[in-house]
Amino acid sequence: MAMVCLSDFEAYAKKYLPKIAWDYFAAGADDCTTRDENILAYKRIRFRPRMLRDVSIMDIRTKILGSEISFPVGIAPTGFHQLAWPDGEKSTARAARAMSTCYIASTYSTCTLEEISAAAPGGLRWFQLYIHRNRATSQQLVRQAEALGFRGLVLTADLPYTGKRRDDVRNGFRLPPHMKLKNLEGAFEGDDCSEYGLPPNSLDPSVTWNDIYWLRSLTRLPIIIKGILTREDAELAVRHGVQGIIVSNHGGRQLDEGPATIDALVEVVEAVRGRVEVYVDGGIRKGSDVLKALALGAKCVFIGRPALWGLAYKGEEGLQDVLRILQDEFRLSMALAGCANVSEIGPHLVQLSKL
Repeated sequence: MAMVCLSDFEAYAKKYLPKIAWDYFAAGADDCTTRDENILAYKRIRFRPRMLRDVSIMDIRTKILGSEISFPVGIAPTGFHQLAWPDGEKSTARAARAMSTCYIASTYSTCTLEEISAAAPGGLRWFQLYIHRNRATSQQLVRQAEALGFRGLVLTADLPYTGKRRDDVRNGFRLPPHMKLKNLEGAFEGDDCSEYGLPPNSLDPSVTWNDIYWLRSLTRLPIIIKGILTREDAELAVRHGVQGIIVSNHGGRQLDEGPATIDALVEVVEAVRGRVEVYVDGGIRKGSDVLKALALGAKCVFIGRPALWGLAYKGEEGLQDVLRILQDEFRLSMALAGCANVSEIGPHLVQLSKL
């Protein structure tokens, strides 16, 4: 079967992954309204392409926090990559390095941070942090990530508690016995690890904006906050000294019936006024979606589920295929819209239609 677009990888993953793993990756909260809206919202945006612009030489590179990436698509933090492919996050790290882009490794990885680093030395990686009630564990992970050469710290802000994902409840989702949350091994010894490989309520729901100061006291890494959807929180993020914002609704897995991320992006970009970099994840399925996100002010996008579909297809090679397809589609969309360089992309390229 020719793998031509991202939905081909989705169909493959759905067919061949064990049902419990597919359901976990695909799950949204409650009615999955927000999960689906993330995708649908892109379809309501129309291009205003320009003609006769000399697109014979294309430059699709960009920089995020000073590091160059080959095109403006990175890999969002998602957990449990071994559910998709035996080598798990090691394969993800290798694919990201091969494609010269950024991989955000999750706290909930099934490989250790050392294993991820060793798998792809020199690759551009950020570390995504969940703050647990056991603060010493979080502190240790932050310091370890910095020591291992991770170049950014991504704090997930939208998960004081886990959203209600009905299929996981129905399936009684648990990690297979041979799989472990490697970065948290030993942190919860003797506890009942029934909730996504951890004891129930192990996350710290008391986290506030002041904890960004705590994180800044632990590390010199730039802090990127993930899960922002409103101008008020964007303003607070800037005020508390973060260096980047990922506009995200956790793939529609947390609060259902919030905004689609591409819709929230406009509000956040407006509030930030260029003071920090803004990125977006959720619902990106084509290169033209990447172009729309950049036109609306994102510096870069991150993909979650499509990366897992690539892993499910052929591990590192499959994920490279997914990234390459997005790269080719992005380059083509850019050229057809009349942009030869990412610096030429702007709000003039799109109109928000009334579909």
